[in-house]
Amino acid sequence: MRTFVGITMFLLIGLLTALGFGFSWQFNNGPIGNDDEQIGLGRQTIIRFSFVVAENTPKGLAAQKFAQLVKEKTNDTIKVELFPNGTLYNEPDEVGALQKGSIQMIAPSFSNISEVVPEWMVMDLPFIFQNDEDVAKAFQGKIGNILMRQLEPKGIVGLGFWANSFQQMTSNRGTLAHPEDFRDLKFRILPSKIIESQFRQLNAKTVPIPFNQVYRSMESGQVDGGENSISNIYSKKLYQVQKYLTISNHAYLGYGVLVNKVFWDKLSAEQQKTINEAMQEATVWANQNAIEINRKQWNELQRIGQMNVHILSKEERNEWQQALKPVYEEAQSYISKELMDAVYELRRESTNKQSGLD
Repeated sequence: MRTFVGITMFLLIGLLTALGFGFSWQFNNGPIGNDDEQIGLGRQTIIRFSFVVAENTPKGLAAQKFAQLVKEKTNDTIKVELFPNGTLYNEPDEVGALQKGSIQMIAPSFSNISEVVPEWMVMDLPFIFQNDEDVAKAFQGKIGNILMRQLEPKGIVGLGFWANSFQQMTSNRGTLAHPEDFRDLKFRILPSKIIESQFRQLNAKTVPIPFNQVYRSMESGQVDGGENSISNIYSKKLYQVQKYLTISNHAYLGYGVLVNKVFWDKLSAEQQKTINEAMQEATVWANQNAIEINRKQWNELQRIGQMNVHILSKEERNEWQQALKPVYEEAQSYISKELMDAVYELRRESTNKQSGLD
């Protein structure tokens, strides 16, 4: 009996001692620590930013710069998560995914935006810009303002315009110097009535293909050529599957940086202000950087020397412009007079400046 009582008392004393030690540890060391990652998740606003090109392209570098600026300006209370190379959405899907709220931010080409807001295809008009100064005027002036205000009825807010560069023509069938050189060739294009019209005037055939499938389509012979910026030709190694490059500067590749409107409206006024500030700074940096990247990669393409390069002469450029005049006439049937007038005004100002008439 004594043995049983002794064992019971021993266990009871041990239990009380253990409980006392546990409480003492808590009281002496303050409250239990919290998981820093959980705190961060609780107070962080996440912006998932999807784009279809690589991180070393003008768009990819611009996205990284923007994410860095947002982190700095918000003390990491807003985090921009980047998803390059179409890892979340490809070109045909990204605008729809943004409208549904499946993603918060994208930066599609003007052509892809035109699938939802047709007037954005005005930026696909051939020879609309003579130089980078014209591009900047369009982004910051009347043309840009008209395009941005058309987004909100579609559930989208436009934050900025990012540059890539002028587009060039490539082919695997021969040099493209004159309009007749395009006859019966098959070209990869972005989805756009204006781009279709452009190649139709040149008597070529077209196939809309997402950017991340371009290399394969050229390698397999599904298409004979395409139009791309120097940056895209270099970063996607299209010089390995296209023998001929024409420096034509006939069109411009740029992007609209877009955010889902429902998501945007839920942000505080202060958050919106800070994101806009980050976007403005990133855009200035990005658009200058795009010019520099294309210059460096043009030099690198020449060093690699795998393409036969032809630079359009003034006379050849005039041939192309004359052949593509009907594209402007056709565009007037689906682009507003206000927007077309702004385009003609920009072209007139640019021509007068080059002629020394302004």
